[in-house]
Amino acid sequence: MEAKWRSGRLPLMPMMLLFFIILCGKFQGCFSEVWNKRKSAPPAATKRFGSSVVLPITGNVYPLGYYYVTVNIGNPPKLYELDIDTGSDLTWVQCDAPCVRCTKPRDSLYKPKGNLVPCQHSLCAAIQAPETRHCKSPTDQCDYEVDYADTGSSSGVLVADILPLRLSNGSVIGPRLAFGCGYDQKNPGPGPAAPTAGVLGLGNGKVGLVSQMYAMGVTQNVMGHCLSGQGGGFIFIGEYLFPPSGIVWTPMTTLKEFYSSGPTELFFGGKPSGLKGLQVIFDSGSSYTYFNSEAYKTMLNLIRQDIKGKPLKDAPEDKTLPVCWKGGKPFKSIRDVSGYFKPMALSFTNAKNVQLQLPPEAYLIVTEKGNVCLGILNGTEIDLGNLNILGDISLQDKMVIYDNGKQQIGWVSTDCNRLPKS
Repeated sequence: MEAKWRSGRLPLMPMMLLFFIILCGKFQGCFSEVWNKRKSAPPAATKRFGSSVVLPITGNVYPLGYYYVTVNIGNPPKLYELDIDTGSDLTWVQCDAPCVRCTKPRDSLYKPKGNLVPCQHSLCAAIQAPETRHCKSPTDQCDYEVDYADTGSSSGVLVADILPLRLSNGSVIGPRLAFGCGYDQKNPGPGPAAPTAGVLGLGNGKVGLVSQMYAMGVTQNVMGHCLSGQGGGFIFIGEYLFPPSGIVWTPMTTLKEFYSSGPTELFFGGKPSGLKGLQVIFDSGSSYTYFNSEAYKTMLNLIRQDIKGKPLKDAPEDKTLPVCWKGGKPFKSIRDVSGYFKPMALSFTNAKNVQLQLPPEAYLIVTEKGNVCLGILNGTEIDLGNLNILGDISLQDKMVIYDNGKQQIGWVSTDCNRLPKS
């Protein structure tokens, strides 16, 4: 899959393979020192959770295929461009070490300097399955391997370093956070890997950036993103920076480190589609939305039946996405075709009368060839089983909030081109 196809960073299952353990041994000399177990203490003022971190976003669903932020790491700080990913919790950057398959970051590689996280640390346990942990001594390095739903992966060692952050109240902090230093990255291909330096893990697992900052008393256990359909947007971590009213909330269910809403029902054109009990994951690391095989086939049939007689023809020659249509002349924007397609909606069983509206622009794109393509893909192609992923295309032009403290997910339509004010 090319970057614009990629399902994102949703990990299937962290695992340590025998060949990987052997491989890590070859690099032991590169990481001979270990992270001191002392944690950096946040400034006293931030322990009251009185502010947020706000980071501008760059990118789009199409044609780039991903959204990313630029963050500083280390002292002196260096800039790294990282994919934003609510579908996984491990943050990682490309490591300056012997590399099997490497990303191509635009800035310098990250070089560990006596800051390895030891194997016996609780954060190491959070990214390794119990049966794969091998801590022969307290100073062993913490190896990791995470596999993603798009068949991509990252392998490396866990390190800890300062992330200089400016809070919305104007203060600057430098919490010492753990993240991966990856020296073997697998790109699902066939196209080139995204030119970012790694992934910003925003999932709610213990090693996630949000969880670590909350545990240190830096911010509240809340994060959110606002992806603009025009490109760009922002993410925030910490106190609420959204309107006091108009937000729709649904309970958050436990599904590993993922943000899940529980069972949902799909509506098409305001009517029930017959699809119920869909398990949905909110995943900003996925460019597009994925339905399980049954839901995908039903949804595609509903669309095909509905557009019969309309001036649209199949466009199999356009390989941008699996299903595309063409008109009498090239389309310039979604506005040109939105009248041909009906809106969809996801109704959340755990919350009365709560729906996530999916207008045509939340599931269609117009390609560079002037055709319109379906931005909902078949999840069986990436072995998702019965899971369903709400990707960037369906989350655009909404502020989506993940409140881990209250265990709820909320959203509200807003202008994502405007950064929030404290």
